Order: sequence, then C-alpha cells, then structure tokens
Amino acid sequence: MTQRTLVLLKPDAVRRGLVGEIVGRIERKADWTITALELRTLDREILERHYAEHIGRPFYEPLVAFMSSGPVVALVVEGERVIEGVRALAGPTDPIAAPPGSIRGDFGTIVRENLIHASDSEESAERELKIFFPGLA
Repeated sequence: MTQRTLVLLKPDAVRRGLVGEIVGRIERKADWTITALELRTLDREILERHYAEHIGRPFYEPLVAFMSSGPVVALVVEGERVIEGVRALAGPTDPIAAPPGSIRGDFGTIVRENLIHASDSEESAERELKIFFPGLA
C-alpha cells in the first residue's frame, strides 16, 4: 500500500553534514520517492503543534530548544510501507540500541539529538504533513 510520511532531518544531522548521506539512503530504497524537500528553521509555534502531546513533560523544553537550534530538512517521502520502512531505516531512538546499518546506529551519539524524525503511524503522518506541508495535505 502506498503511503506518505513526514521525515525531519534534525539540527544535529544538518550541523554534522549528514543530510546527503541520510537523503541518499532514503532515495536508494527502490519504491520510495521524495516528493517535497525543504530546509527551514522551525519556530516555537510549529514545534508546539508538532510536539503537542509532549507539552508539560520534563523533556519538552529541551526538545523544543534543540529542534529550534538550527535548520532542519523536512521531507515528504512516498512509497510502499514507507512509514514502517523509514522508521526501521532510522533505528531506535537510543543510538546504542540501534543496529549497525540504521541511521541512528551508524551516526547517532545521544538520545535527545537523534538525527531524524519519522512519522510513527498513518494518523501521525497525516497530522504532521498538514503542519509542515499544508499545501500537500
């Protein structure tokens, strides 16, 4: 089944010069297509919408500070089982637990700065795509 998902290459990925490597891994998947890509700096309003379910949690303010600390690359990726597939390609949030060959396993260093965000379900993808690419929704 063809799906669309939001992928964010976080400020640490941009700072460390990993955008090309990560985008290349996505592009090399046979049935996936990048249909939108934009470099942008996220303001608090968009981050509050994106992370609404985390407001009030201890990690929320450090997360917002990190995500607004520099530019991110926002992508729309389409393809067969792309939601599940991009999350597998990203690997678990903890880079120590992430297997070699995954983005976090190969390049991750700490849990909070974990290089990439990928929607975790069709519902999340639909909600997140409306936030980041309202013209496509």
